[in-house]
Amino acid sequence: MNAAFFDLDGTIIDSRRDLCATVNHTRRDLGLPEWAMEDILAHVGLGAKHLLAHAIPERADDVGRLWEMFRSHYGEHMLETVELYPGVRETLCELAARGWKLGVNTAKPAFATHAILEHFGLKGLFASAVIAGGDCDEMKPSPKPLVECARLMGRTLSPDDWMVGDSWTDVECAMNAGVKGAFCAFGFGRLRDTSRPDATLEKMSDLLRYI
Repeated sequence: MNAAFFDLDGTIIDSRRDLCATVNHTRRDLGLPEWAMEDILAHVGLGAKHLLAHAIPERADDVGRLWEMFRSHYGEHMLETVELYPGVRETLCELAARGWKLGVNTAKPAFATHAILEHFGLKGLFASAVIAGGDCDEMKPSPKPLVECARLMGRTLSPDDWMVGDSWTDVECAMNAGVKGAFCAFGFGRLRDTSRPDATLEKMSDLLRYI
């Protein structure tokens, strides 16, 4: 029985507006001008503190304070405009029906990850196999969180397993873990020149052509 692991932001959910609104709310509270969405999104994928340090570089020496400000506002507003990407629910349900084990491997903070999965009624599809930011002492592209996510399923990784995400961190995590990687071109992440996905998805349902 094989497994498929999914990133969250830019893969399962379109959270661009909520993330950028919260970063800009934090910037305004600090008396700083807002940033354009594309400039903020360029720093998504390596965790909230990385995002804040790079999207609010004027206060990068006080990331702890930025995090508290961000968490407070995001916790109140993270469900206002977030959406599932088209075909996500149907694809996940089809994979589950085929007997695939499903997991989440994301750098998004745990409090937000679980709240969003619950909001969309997806938690049951992933059972306890969810590794979020802060759950592991390393993050993608390290293979460690993927290994830990598999452990929560009661299994070890197989070369026929898949890691699905919209960022170079996801594709290189797959490579480092010895599993296949699918790049979600519909998301807002980016690849590096060194990234070598096994599949490129224009929409989530494309995944069913490969696995």
